[in-house]
Amino acid sequence: MADDLFEGLPPPSSITQSQPQLPILSVSTNNNTESSSLLSAPKPILKSSLKRSNPTQSDNSQAPKKSLKFKTSTDASETQVIDAMEKISSHIKNPAKFSKAAKLAIQLIEAGSVKSGVSDYFFAILEAAMLSPVSCTDPSVRADYHSLFTAAQNAKEHLNKKQKNQLATWTISAVVANDLYTDDSFVFSKAAGQIKEAISNLPVATEEDDTEEAISLNDGTVMADEGGQTSPNEENNALEEADPFGLDSLIPGSTKKGEKFKGKNDAAMKIRKEEEEETKRFLQLQRKALITCLEIAARRYKTPWCQTVIDILVKHAVDNVARFTAHQRDAVRKLWASILEQQTRRKQGKSVNGKLDVNGFEWLQQKYSTEKISIRHSVGGSGDRRATQWLG
Repeated sequence: MADDLFEGLPPPSSITQSQPQLPILSVSTNNNTESSSLLSAPKPILKSSLKRSNPTQSDNSQAPKKSLKFKTSTDASETQVIDAMEKISSHIKNPAKFSKAAKLAIQLIEAGSVKSGVSDYFFAILEAAMLSPVSCTDPSVRADYHSLFTAAQNAKEHLNKKQKNQLATWTISAVVANDLYTDDSFVFSKAAGQIKEAISNLPVATEEDDTEEAISLNDGTVMADEGGQTSPNEENNALEEADPFGLDSLIPGSTKKGEKFKGKNDAAMKIRKEEEEETKRFLQLQRKALITCLEIAARRYKTPWCQTVIDILVKHAVDNVARFTAHQRDAVRKLWASILEQQTRRKQGKSVNGKLDVNGFEWLQQKYSTEKISIRHSVGGSGDRRATQWLG
């Protein structure tokens, strides 16, 4: 039939089976197309990326990584370190070059270049610094001296006993004495405490110390010229004491034994004598450095907040005046007399500003000197039981 409307269509059974699947297929295809369209959509391009091309991942793996590093230490040989220390020693004596030379020495210490093998050269730097014509307490080099000898404490383990003693004395002059010029009350009090501790550790001075001090003050040049020399008469007396009857020459084989024994005794006596001389020299230098610190502290007595600390410090030195030699004892007593005079002037109102200038300690001392303490340890005007307790 030419007018059949269903001509060319599939049977009804196939239509009913395929109809429910058509929407699913169409939806899935739509989702796939949408997802594929989202995936295939180009990403927005930044303007900064157009300025230079970004390397790919493969290029990054092959390109060497560059990083900025600062070299904080140098691996120098012992010969190079010695040469550097010798140059520093020659320049540190010059006041104009002291600051730069001190900073180079500090760099050697911080880099760990100071070891036992080069300790003598390092000690020569410190010795040259103290031999400078400018004092270590001079305002122009005060901070550099303080930094150098403070850093030197980290390298003192490589020094011998004699060098350690000398470094301890120099530290008092270059570090503790310079701390007394500070404007920080805490640093000033700490320096005063170190001076008090050093004074307490000093042994009591003997008559021999006083005699040696008097001889060194009067005949210093003569002692320097004749030091270490022995007169021929003293040598003959020593030989006579070793063999008073002259019997050693008659005994066979006794000469060699006597020479060996004498050599051992001489070596032991020499070592013991050197140690005693080193101890005496160390105590002399330490006492001298401490007297210098006391004089510096006394010159700062015009500063109000320093007065109480200086009073306690000089009073401690007076109480331990027996630990100093005769000439130094006179200096300590003069300092204490000067302090007492200034205290009296301040209490009488004869200070610079014309007012009654007393510090907090003196004010409290004056206030509670007239107070009476009751049986219950209370402070009051009349000491009765109704007084209020002071400080709890």
